[in-house]
Amino acid sequence: MRITAQLRDAVAEALSNAQSAGVLPSAGASEIAIEQPKQEGHGDFATSLPLRLARTMKMAPPAIATAIVEAFPESDVVEKVEVAGPGFINITLANAWFQEQVEVIRAAGAEFGNTDSKSGQKIQIEFVSVNPTGPLHVGHARGAVIGSGLANLLEAAGADVTREYYVNDAGNQMRVYTETLYARYMQAAGHDVPLPETSYPGEYVADLAKDLYEKDGGALVDLPKEEAIKALYQPGLDRNLALIKEDLEELNISYDVWFSEQSLFDTGRFDATMKELEDGGFIVDRDGARWFASTQLGEDKDNVVIRSTGGHTYFASDIAYHAEKFKERNFDQVIDVWGADHHGHVARMKAAATALGVDPNKLEIILNQIVSFKEDGESLRFSKRKNVIVTVRELVDDVGSDAVRYTFLSRGAESQMEFDLDLARKQSSDNPVYYVQYAHARLSGILRNARETGIDWADGDVSLLTHELEIALIRQITGLPDVVERSADRLEPQQIPHYATEVARALQRFYDACRVISEEEDDLPISKARLKLVESARIAIARCLTLMGMNAPERM
Repeated sequence: MRITAQLRDAVAEALSNAQSAGVLPSAGASEIAIEQPKQEGHGDFATSLPLRLARTMKMAPPAIATAIVEAFPESDVVEKVEVAGPGFINITLANAWFQEQVEVIRAAGAEFGNTDSKSGQKIQIEFVSVNPTGPLHVGHARGAVIGSGLANLLEAAGADVTREYYVNDAGNQMRVYTETLYARYMQAAGHDVPLPETSYPGEYVADLAKDLYEKDGGALVDLPKEEAIKALYQPGLDRNLALIKEDLEELNISYDVWFSEQSLFDTGRFDATMKELEDGGFIVDRDGARWFASTQLGEDKDNVVIRSTGGHTYFASDIAYHAEKFKERNFDQVIDVWGADHHGHVARMKAAATALGVDPNKLEIILNQIVSFKEDGESLRFSKRKNVIVTVRELVDDVGSDAVRYTFLSRGAESQMEFDLDLARKQSSDNPVYYVQYAHARLSGILRNARETGIDWADGDVSLLTHELEIALIRQITGLPDVVERSADRLEPQQIPHYATEVARALQRFYDACRVISEEEDDLPISKARLKLVESARIAIARCLTLMGMNAPERM
């Protein structure tokens, strides 16, 4: 049982004891939140329970706090419990408990930080899902990293997670792309065929068309245009999906499922979903089109699902796709990570879920805000000019995947952010990416040095770890399971880089004050104990880096 759960139980027992003794009145149940105080000197943990009980008990919070403190059960874990401020209860743990955690962390190894808070939950995360019509733009990178980091967190919390990419292979954009590919193919064959009025101007289309022309020897030149366009569809799709996969792999991102939009039509799921909505009275005919009656569910306006031309909208296929997620694959929770331009799509998707008989709270939509980039103190404008980053691959080639992932995870999705390229390139403690990874490399180096000098710390006595900065470091690293649980519950992967930075800072303070390996023979016992602490700190930082999808270097 994690320490926060133990303390929660202890506070609940103290409350019950005080009520049984008649010191406190019976009152409605209230959630007992155990949190780490932000200020030093306020204990290791605190609860504001007395403040929440004051109204129902009709008592002053300090009086409630005093009664709970006086009824607090005896514990080897807790050293001190005291009333603070307007009604808080501060809890200070015994050093012995912190010392024991060093061994607990060492035993857990790479699984340290895992919890079971999401155990038994089947969760799907759909992220990126851009049209397969070209390479990933830098604007797609943030959503990719957030989705990937969140998936890692939810798995660490015990969930059964499916990472999914929704391939928009049935929309008009693919038609435009394939028509552009056809024009480029004919140009490669020496024919003066103009590009469509709306086309994809990128050179990658021309390069692909040339490759296809050379591979098949111009076999499509004499075909009717529509046949040739149809023949180019699949190789064009396959090539771009391969490029997208390669770009994502550069960011250490992979998927469990690549879901085809076209399959919704091939399997009949689209038609079945539209019929279900129609049978429920949520489809209305107006102006030659078919509309989803969003206004019946509190939306400001209805939304077109089938155009007057007979073609479906993206919204219509999204409804069918989510029906497939909930009703066929039975996910307990679906999380969509979309760009900020989908803001207007959130409410109507929730409405669609309701219309399908799905609890809309099971659908969580995260909108990641726009990222701006700066270099030499000035904002960058994306363009294809030399040395100006346009694609995800170019960004990764410039600053590295670890810097990209850490930076994008460091802020909540709802916050706009500025990506400082100069800072990301820095090989110094000014760069938080470097700072955290260097902490891992330093710890690895200390352990490697100990092995090379013949020190075996397996029998180290952790009870010797009494220095305030040793305890402070242990206190910091033991918090990882709670950070994982809280981050997974709140869908806030940005908590991990912040936590990792705090661990690195605690490590720096410890390292500056406490010599780990001493040449003095009399110091061997404390050296062994500190090597165990170093090992546990390395485990914690490595786990953070893994959760963030980053490398944990042994040397830097």
